[in-house]
Amino acid sequence: MDWNRVEGSWKQMKGKVKEQWGKLTDDDLDVIDGKRDQLEGKIQERYGYGKDRARKDIDDWYSRQTW
Repeated sequence: MDWNRVEGSWKQMKGKVKEQWGKLTDDDLDVIDGKRDQLEGKIQERYGYGKDRARKDIDDWYSRQTW
């Protein structure tokens, strides 16, 4: 998985991330700034997921993206 695509186009991706994980705030998205580990942490925090669940959800979301 090439997460650099997400980091490079974070401003465009924020809307898609917000659609998937609506509990993330705009401030959360600014802090995340395209960093996968930050996204995992915020998903865990907001949804009460474990690390493995957050990682799997991100992987599933990423695989559905059309570039």
